Amino acid sequence: MSEQQDAMQDIARQVRIALDGGDISSFSDLLDPDVRWGAPDAEQPTCRNRDQVLTWYRRGRESDVRASVNDVVVHGDRLLVSLTVRGSAAADTRGGAALRWQVLTVSGGRIVDIVGFDDRLEALARAQASPV
Repeated sequence: MSEQQDAMQDIARQVRIALDGGDISSFSDLLDPDVRWGAPDAEQPTCRNRDQVLTWYRRGRESDVRASVNDVVVHGDRLLVSLTVRGSAAADTRGGAALRWQVLTVSGGRIVDIVGFDDRLEALARAQASPV
């Protein structure tokens, strides 16, 4: 395994631990200060920096939204994170749990972009796409 692959596997492990445990402070350490977070086709991201991303996650926790990590898979410079979300409106309409996916792009050892998906195939396509 190359150094880059080892580094990505380590980041994937850290992401799993931080998100699964809801540890916002350790997730903070993984985020680039200018990280962006949003929907796949949004003209403007929902969040444009680390503080906004962390505030978004904190608000969810304060509203009793919980996510458990099902899987984190490395695709080059991207991580495909599969989550089961409970406590959200979407989860409630689906009997208590909703599957969600996030594609995290890593650069310089930090997460620089997070895109949230409701559809696994769309998330997988984004994770496997060639970098722009």
